[in-house]
Amino acid sequence: SGPFTRIVVTCEHASNAVPKEFAPLFRRASGALNSHRGWDPGTLPLANALARRFHATLFAGKWSRLLVDLNRSPGHRGLFSPFTASLDPAARALIADRFHAPHWHAVEQEIAGEIDAGGTVLHLGVHSFTPVLNAVRRTADFALLYDPRRPFERALCSEWLEALAEAPPAPRESALRLRRNYPYLGTSDGLTTHLRKRFAADRYAGIEIELNQALLPPRAKGPPRFPERIEAAVIEALARALAGSR
Repeated sequence: SGPFTRIVVTCEHASNAVPKEFAPLFRRASGALNSHRGWDPGTLPLANALARRFHATLFAGKWSRLLVDLNRSPGHRGLFSPFTASLDPAARALIADRFHAPHWHAVEQEIAGEIDAGGTVLHLGVHSFTPVLNAVRRTADFALLYDPRRPFERALCSEWLEALAEAPPAPRESALRLRRNYPYLGTSDGLTTHLRKRFAADRYAGIEIELNQALLPPRAKGPPRFPERIEAAVIEALARALAGSR
């Protein structure tokens, strides 16, 4: 895998489930839980496929981001949703302790272990975004979020997007619209931003994948999943980028 001795995949918003003991808070929230506010549909199958292809460890969130957001740092105002923000401080601290801290700790330990042993880690966070937010239509299908000041991240993202741009689209389909640091900045608050503060730029690269939920097949039976050819194109383009960066 190029300059990286280990790849770690995380999927913070993999699920829209709510633990039983907190179900009363979400009695009238099924609309929110099933929307982009509750989770990132399509991300878990892609995260699984990436982990299989690159023999990576996968850390996936088990509960809705409306309970506590695994891609927000402790103390961030977006950590709790309107459904949990009104709880007293002790209840919020308990939720953070039980459902947020273990994910951050496990990911950080895995990466620290590899780096302490002399390795280098590529951390891929898998996310998806709603096609329209606050009446603004998003103009990308696939984007990579990274810190432009970190040469490892910048170079890999350029090669990855270049390889993906060269992948031929399926018949009667247009090519994927590719962007970088969109619809969010790679340096915004989140797990990769936190980990960059701890790990040096030549040992850790944190890249977030963002896929437009408009690409999800409509009314599919079973859990939402991005079309296999899109998953395959994203994964093969990464494999090419990693092979090129040896």
